[in-house]
Amino acid sequence: MNFTDMGLIEPINKALADMGYESPTDIQAKAIPKVLDRKDIFGSAQTGTGKTAAFAIPIIQLIQQIEFNQTGNSDILRCLILTPTRELAIQIQENIESYAKYTEIRSTVIFGGVKQHKQVQAIRRKPNILVATPGRLIDLCNQGILDLSDIKMFVLDEADRMLDMGFIHDVKRIIKLIPENRQTLFFSATMPDSIMSLANSILYEPIKIAVNPVSSTAETVSQILYYTNKSDKKNLLKHILEEKDIQQVLLFSRTKHGADRICRDLKKKNINSMAIHGDKAQNQRQKALKAFKDGNLRVLVATDIAARGIDIDKLRYVINYDVPNLPETYVHRIGRSGRAGEEGVAISICEPEENAFVSEIEKLTKQKIDVVNDHPFPQTDKPMTAAEKKEWNKEKQRRKQEFFAQRKQRKTGQRR
Repeated sequence: MNFTDMGLIEPINKALADMGYESPTDIQAKAIPKVLDRKDIFGSAQTGTGKTAAFAIPIIQLIQQIEFNQTGNSDILRCLILTPTRELAIQIQENIESYAKYTEIRSTVIFGGVKQHKQVQAIRRKPNILVATPGRLIDLCNQGILDLSDIKMFVLDEADRMLDMGFIHDVKRIIKLIPENRQTLFFSATMPDSIMSLANSILYEPIKIAVNPVSSTAETVSQILYYTNKSDKKNLLKHILEEKDIQQVLLFSRTKHGADRICRDLKKKNINSMAIHGDKAQNQRQKALKAFKDGNLRVLVATDIAARGIDIDKLRYVINYDVPNLPETYVHRIGRSGRAGEEGVAISICEPEENAFVSEIEKLTKQKIDVVNDHPFPQTDKPMTAAEKKEWNKEKQRRKQEFFAQRKQRKTGQRR
């Protein structure tokens, strides 16, 4: 099947041809006809499956056909797309602009972390589609700048990450601001009980679409594992970058502080890198992402939340500097490479305390990860026992309390 066989209007087919789109992905082939039939969708799909086009293309067509061609209501906000991160919101908006460039559809994006003036101006130009993150959306609604009472289509994208980031109450507040009589499209990569409960509360007789369950990894991605010690990780990373002649890599860190530390270590070794995480200002994040997409940055270090929305064509290498404690997170991470049939390589650097995480990953994916034993920094330390881990956590807590007590004492002394 080709996109030209799916009953899409000519302006959309023309835009898709410009973008080199020929055949729809599985989720696009299943979702687009159902959305055009005005059905609610309950979609389970990993990143990289073409999910954005699966909802954006039919939404553009419906608005063009109904609002512009039939009713003439061209100045009404009809669709709200809610997503958890700024990067993902910007990416969705860019895709919508590309798909709709030969139509009359207007769209805009709003998100926090920047001044609202330009976003308010864009809203006053009366877009038909609004892409938003929860915080800024609620803020503008509270100010009376934004009215959601005419929404007919609502998309909740990356619902699992939305809940992970603590947005559940914001999502419920937003749902109360939009009409009950609407079409709702709900997408989530994972389906825990909390997601199922939320979906059941906002969907009406939904069509369920499941593509590439979270346990599966792309066949085009080669998976490699290095066992090492915690103290040797940064040296092993340098060895891997040199040995494999990696020109560009997306590298995952478990924490924001860890991401910054990795960047400092890489820069000491004259390796061009930047970090992207929640503590970075929006302009810093966009600068890093643009440099990486343009090929001017060798290593982009990201946390999992910040990485949602990073979509880079032909990205070959992903490195897990920290092996994630949730196997589903591992699947999401390595799915950043090997997209659209391209070959990818996922490299994981495992310290002793992460050995158990590897076992959980292999259990979920039902795949053994290829281990590289011949390298200069082999794992020699043993994982801590449960008792040792408990004592170490107590010691960390004691040191933390001591640090803050000393800092408070210094500040008190300065004030005197």
